[in-house]
Amino acid sequence: MPHDEQQQGKPDKPGRRGRKALLLGVGLDSDGHKRVTTGPNFALVGGSEATHQEMTEKAVKINEKLAERGKHLEEVSGAELDDIAHSVGLRRHKPETN
Repeated sequence: MPHDEQQQGKPDKPGRRGRKALLLGVGLDSDGHKRVTTGPNFALVGGSEATHQEMTEKAVKINEKLAERGKHLEEVSGAELDDIAHSVGLRRHKPETN
């Protein structure tokens, strides 16, 4: 009889179905209010009203782009996610080197 990890109650190995991905947005500016917005594949915390609204709009747009491609977040490569993020106005921050 074959060994079945699922029946033993062990977690899935990476790459198996059940794999999940999450976009996490953290607003670092504040106006004294605590804001938290969640969606099916994102969690956004903090930020001023304007910052939090902008993060929410970007997360929704990313999900729209994923839907247009017929994919879920966990199904895209890093390069494809970078392309989608760029298309909705996000830019990768390159830290300064010392």
